[in-house]
Amino acid sequence: MLKPLHDNVVLKKEKVEQKTASGIILTGDVKEEPSYATVVAVGEGAYVDGKKVPLTVKVGDKVVFKKYSTTEVKIEEEEYLIISEKDILAIIE
Repeated sequence: MLKPLHDNVVLKKEKVEQKTASGIILTGDVKEEPSYATVVAVGEGAYVDGKKVPLTVKVGDKVVFKKYSTTEVKIEEEEYLIISEKDILAIIE
């Protein structure tokens, strides 16, 4: 498993099946994947003005993130995204 450093977060993208109103399943090429995922690991936090600031997100949170701000990593056939917490836009409740 990945252990992120500082204010980095490891995400696992949700696999979403796209269907039309009539029930036709669309392939991934037809529509862009959504920019949301589940947090699977978080770093210890960043240092700001010499003080350690903990992260807002926690493991298990579903989040919305900036589209082009991730690093993709594949470990043991699983695909993960690594992103800085500042590039996470919202927590889905």
